Amino acid sequence: MPNVKNQETLVKIKEDLNGASAVWVVDYCGLSVKDIQALRREIREAGASMKVYKNSLVHIALAESELPTLDDMLAGPSAFVFAGEDVAAAAKAVKNFAKTNQNLEIKGGLMEGAAVTAAEVEAIASLPSREELIAQIAGAISGVARGLAVSINGVPSGLAQVAKAVANQKEAA
Repeated sequence: MPNVKNQETLVKIKEDLNGASAVWVVDYCGLSVKDIQALRREIREAGASMKVYKNSLVHIALAESELPTLDDMLAGPSAFVFAGEDVAAAAKAVKNFAKTNQNLEIKGGLMEGAAVTAAEVEAIASLPSREELIAQIAGAISGVARGLAVSINGVPSGLAQVAKAVANQKEAA
C-alpha cells in the first residue's frame, strides 16, 4: 500500500480524473522549464490543466476508478492534461505546441471512459471549438431566417408587380 504522501496524491489524481472530460497523456522529455511553462500557459488558456504524476499512482487511480489503465501509455516520463468542458480546445493546445516543439509527444489518452490513441487525440484537435460550432449554428439559423424573410417579402412584391403589369396592359389596350 502506498505511503501517506502517495495516498494523498492518489486522492488528488482521482479528483482530477472525476473533474475532467478527457485526459491526454504526453511525453514531455526534452522540454526545457521555459517550454513547459509555455505549454502549461497554452493549456490553461484552453480551459485545461497539466500535471505530472507518477505513472504507477495514475495506474492505481485509473484501476480504482474502473477506467482503462492505459498501460502502454504509462511508460517513461508522462504529463497528464486534464481537459475541462472543451475537450477539442485542450487537444488543440497540445497538438499546436507539439507542432512547434518536437520534444513533446502525444501518447494518447482517455475520453468518456475509453482509451484513445495519439491519432484520435489529433483528430479531436482538428474539430472546431465550442465557440466555432455555436457560431456555425447561429450562421445557419440566420441564413434560414433570412431566406424565409426574403421569400415572405417576395410574395407581396411579386403580387404588386403582376398588378402593375396588368394595369399597364389595360392602359395599352
